[in-house]
Amino acid sequence: MPAKDVKAYVKRNKNDAADAEAICEAVRRPTMRFVQAKSAEQQGRLMLHRARDLLMRQRTQVINALRAHLAELGITAAQGTAGLKELLKIIASDADERLPADAHASLVVLAAELQAMQTLVGSLEKRIMARHRGNEASQRLETIPGIGFIGATAIEATVTDPTAFRSGRDFAAWIGLVPRQDSTGGKQKLGPISKQGDRYLRRILVVGAHAVLRYAKQNPEKYPWLTQLLARRPFKVVAVALANKMARMAWALLAHGDTYRAPELAAAA
Repeated sequence: MPAKDVKAYVKRNKNDAADAEAICEAVRRPTMRFVQAKSAEQQGRLMLHRARDLLMRQRTQVINALRAHLAELGITAAQGTAGLKELLKIIASDADERLPADAHASLVVLAAELQAMQTLVGSLEKRIMARHRGNEASQRLETIPGIGFIGATAIEATVTDPTAFRSGRDFAAWIGLVPRQDSTGGKQKLGPISKQGDRYLRRILVVGAHAVLRYAKQNPEKYPWLTQLLARRPFKVVAVALANKMARMAWALLAHGDTYRAPELAAAA
């Protein structure tokens, strides 16, 4: 059971006896939600994602440190991979007089750490890809536009039993891709998304939705409904709405064992 749902049944002070009483009270509620236990293999696959995510965040920190240190010396470059390569070439060169000896020594260490992180991230991604190629469920999830092998394997390893959710809407709400309600007196008031549930899955789906929207802006004939929605709503609002739709489609594929079909293919079938 989620700890936040059991907390409401704890009486006054918190101790072991009060916690046990609250658990016994909560488990008998007909509307209580339960967390599905993961197998050791599923936890191992999720560890690959957690380790990769940690290395990605550390790599971003190192890149920001490199850019900040070089900017203090008046050396800047464009954003993105191309600009980073220019900075790494400057660090690798011993002939650049703009870098003091101590600064150059420090930057060389950071550049070596960045290279090591990129190697480690690549090794983890190869292992994730190997697991993906041997898993039929994640291969079906990859057919959804915006979900790559990283997102497909993460969803497959996280969702132990898709039938635990009554519908795709419940799955999207569990991830936190639905509006937060603050309704009272019969008046509905919907705010930003709730951001409940798995932050990792939510981030992967939103990032994938951004990629689909960028493609839709370049090829409006492929996704006419997204083009019309972008004309009425802000880009990030549409991205969250698309991420919600992707989550519901992912649940449908896991629960019913189907593969994604494009709207025009579904209409022609």
